[in-house]
Amino acid sequence: MRIQVLISCILILTACEKLGITTNKTNALGNRPDLDCIIANDFYAVHFSTYIQPAKGEQQADAKAAFVPYCQKIPRSGKMFFTADLIDRDIRTTPIAIKLVEVEKIGENGPNEYREIRTVTDIPAKLYPRGAVEAQADIDKNGSYQLILLIGDAIEEDDKFKISLEVGVDPNGIPVYWVIAASGGLLVAIIIIYLIYRNRKKLKRNDVHQK
Repeated sequence: MRIQVLISCILILTACEKLGITTNKTNALGNRPDLDCIIANDFYAVHFSTYIQPAKGEQQADAKAAFVPYCQKIPRSGKMFFTADLIDRDIRTTPIAIKLVEVEKIGENGPNEYREIRTVTDIPAKLYPRGAVEAQADIDKNGSYQLILLIGDAIEEDDKFKISLEVGVDPNGIPVYWVIAASGGLLVAIIIIYLIYRNRKKLKRNDVHQK
């Protein structure tokens, strides 16, 4: 019984967190959490930031919102500035090229499979000894993009450090699959609690009859 209750509590807390019912502190400007936007693969990790150049009149209306840091979800298209702070000091002595491509999800062999549509910008390889890889690009329409850091000769797939970007989405929006998963978790938790309650009631009734 105790295990069932524990599982129920975990499911409820997880569901509530994903649906935003519990407190989940994020940066008031943009969709960057308090622990920052960290992106990693098996070999590399970066602190990542995306900034959008303010639209006409936007900067005068709200100076604080002139350059809002975003992570991978960006609310609109426009001129963007990307910064990736290299956590691994070893690759600061390795030339890095930068490529921004528009992609579409095909999902033939998995949900994270993409096909390149076009190259938005292509920056030749150079050293970033201070550890801050910077790039800018004009993204003219909403959609899916990948910012790719080509580390060294980029022969191995892991040396093609890919940062997926979604342009034209709510930075604080909850993905549909999380809503479905959270709803399912809540339903399972409710069923388990009901079964526990019913079993306890049966046990009490049996005790009364036995006495």
